[in-house]
Amino acid sequence: MPLGYLWTVVFVAAGTLFALAPVRRPRPLTDLSFRIGLVIGELPFVALAWLLLWTAVAFAQGDVDGPGSWAAVALAVITAAGLVLVVRRGLRARTEVERALAEGLGIDWRAAIAPDATVGLRGHRTLARILFRPFAGRPRAVVRVADLRYGPGGRRHQLDVYHHRARPSGAPVLIHLHGGSYRGGRKSTQSLPLLHRLASRGWVCVSANYRLRPEVRHPEHLIDAKRVIAWVREHGHAYGADPATLFMAGSSAGGHMAALAALTPGDPALQPGFETADTSVTAVIGLNGYYGPYYGQGPESSPSAHITADAPPFFLVHGDRDTMVHVDIARRFVADLREASVGTVVYAELPGAQHAFDLFHSLRFEAVVDGVEAFAGWVISREWAP
Repeated sequence: MPLGYLWTVVFVAAGTLFALAPVRRPRPLTDLSFRIGLVIGELPFVALAWLLLWTAVAFAQGDVDGPGSWAAVALAVITAAGLVLVVRRGLRARTEVERALAEGLGIDWRAAIAPDATVGLRGHRTLARILFRPFAGRPRAVVRVADLRYGPGGRRHQLDVYHHRARPSGAPVLIHLHGGSYRGGRKSTQSLPLLHRLASRGWVCVSANYRLRPEVRHPEHLIDAKRVIAWVREHGHAYGADPATLFMAGSSAGGHMAALAALTPGDPALQPGFETADTSVTAVIGLNGYYGPYYGQGPESSPSAHITADAPPFFLVHGDRDTMVHVDIARRFVADLREASVGTVVYAELPGAQHAFDLFHSLRFEAVVDGVEAFAGWVISREWAP
């Protein structure tokens, strides 16, 4: 029995099982299931290629010659079938995003987008990129200006600006806040395919760090988010931005913060030292976001407590297999928005998606990025309309 081959098959098989049916308890097994299942779930082609390679090596070296090794081959075949199912679930993301856009924006939403606005869902030519380079690499047309200070908090008060090399003027802005349960994470890791895509289309994109617990707690994180908005309104023009059109986006805890920032514009209690700054936003994009109360605090720390009739448009995306932030939390927030606000709410629930699906340039996240681009084009067209 070739042990190297056996361990490879067992690892990929376990990851495939966790991707298809993630474990929700006990917590240590949940964390293991999340980490392995996420990688296999978003990168099934890499897992399949790895499995086939090791199987071919085992046959080429004559190691498949007994009942144990044939059992490992049988497990590899079953795992490959499971990976095909993982791929099929990932492909369904595009159908779900299109359904959500039609439900939230109307079936004729494409006709409402101005010709010069960016539009997604048009077969972006990145299949080879997804298959062979699934980790986010910055396009040549995009420039990253790193580690700009927006506050006095050292490294945690730094942000990166992504803009097109041509630096067009009047560009819309996207601010993205990373996740990490408010205790970890950094600005250069999450949703990079989204930042790169929009920047290559002429947007100015900003990805920011913020202070973490236990050193600080709510509302200090939210104050940092508003500092980023104020910084963009003051300095964004230097990179070609028109901060009048500003989208707020976030992943996981960043989604919580983005929603709170969008629903509390101009609140002087949340803007110490920059009380007069305009911290309103044009729209919100939440990716696998948490929308409940902050740790140990009451319902006032939840975005739902701050929804008003004039809330900005929301585009929310969540995985139905999310074990870190259960999908019911996203569903409740969507229901609260639709009940209390007259603004547009688009909600896409991705089949088979785990938490943090935006870490990789996968088939699933490519469909989401297309949807974000389409949603943004629709919102901007309404902003420009006379």
